[in-house]
Amino acid sequence: ADMSRGLGDVYKRQDGGTGDLLSRTTIYFAYDSSELDSESQAIAEAHATLLRDNSSMQVVLEGHADERGTREYNLALGERRAQSVADVFMALGVSAANIENVSYGEENPVAEGHDDSAWRLNRRVEIRYDR
Repeated sequence: ADMSRGLGDVYKRQDGGTGDLLSRTTIYFAYDSSELDSESQAIAEAHATLLRDNSSMQVVLEGHADERGTREYNLALGERRAQSVADVFMALGVSAANIENVSYGEENPVAEGHDDSAWRLNRRVEIRYDR
C-alpha cells in the first residue's frame, strides 16, 4: 500500500459519490436536543468509518449549546451532544480510547447574535482530529 496517501485522498476514497461528508466537521442540533437527524447521522458515520479504518487517529468531539438556559444546563447539553456523536462512532467500531468528548456549553459561540439564526449555528458538535 502507498503510505504517502494524504488525508485528502482518504476523503475522496471514502466519498462514494454521496457528497463530501468528511469535509463537514460540524454537526448541528435542534433546540434543546442531542438527537442526530439523518444528515447529521450520515456525517457522523462518514467520520466513524475514517476513524475505524485509521485506528491511530484521535478525535475530539466538542459539544456546544446556544446561550439560552443556564450555564450548567448548557454544559450538560453540550456533553450529551458530543456523546451522541461518540455513540455513532463506537457503534461503527471506533475504539472509545480514540474519542475524547469536551463540552463548552454556551462559552464558545461561532455566531454572536441573539436570535434563531445565530442560535442554530451555535447548537453543534465540532469534530476535531488530533493529528
